[in-house]
Amino acid sequence: MTFHLKHVDEDDDEDVDDETKLLLKQTCLFTDGRKEEEEEASVGEVKASPNADTTILFVKGDDFPANEIVKFLLGFSNKGPENFVVESLDASFRYPQDYQFYIQNFTALQLGIEVPASRQATFEYSFIPAEPMGGRPFGLVINLNYKDANGNIFQDAVFNQTVTITEREDGLDGETIFLYVFLSGLGLLVVVGLHQLIESRKRRRPAPKVEMGTSSHNDVDLSWIPQETLNQISRAPLSPSVSPFKRTK
Repeated sequence: MTFHLKHVDEDDDEDVDDETKLLLKQTCLFTDGRKEEEEEASVGEVKASPNADTTILFVKGDDFPANEIVKFLLGFSNKGPENFVVESLDASFRYPQDYQFYIQNFTALQLGIEVPASRQATFEYSFIPAEPMGGRPFGLVINLNYKDANGNIFQDAVFNQTVTITEREDGLDGETIFLYVFLSGLGLLVVVGLHQLIESRKRRRPAPKVEMGTSSHNDVDLSWIPQETLNQISRAPLSPSVSPFKRTK
């Protein structure tokens, strides 16, 4: 932003009113303020060391499910002649349109591990995206903070991209379990009812009658007939119709 200031001679002081002077004063103050902010930003910005390299590997790939553990491995390589001390590792979710706005800030992992020259180190970190964040994109920022032997502080933004938090897909939720239990109980009641119905029909059905006949006269009980009557019957001659063996031919 550029501001053009008009030069005012001493002879023309009377032509410059108070409003113009106030505008010039505000313009100068605004310009000085912007310069101070830019200087503070340039001084306060922490960058990565050219003598160190970092790599990151997400264990489950680029999948970030909500309310589940996301784990990654971070590799640090010291390419310089001096030792580095890795102090901490932090991660956070930011608003995609403005990375200065934090959505979810995770606890920093305090390390304090010294990495000698020409050596490497690997660190593990895990976090859990909040469940309400599922189905929306967020900026994921992962920073590694370290310093050299002279006390110079460095910060490497190992990961600084927009990712999408996927919604958690539960195999069985509460409603599904209740539905399965209800259907199982209903099916059991139907089976028990059918069994009781079949058993009741079996009990109501009458037993089949079997007609029992006499195969011979010896099977007839004649004890209730008086003995005199039996003697008369035995002495009486049988008619041909009674005894087929004594029929007249």
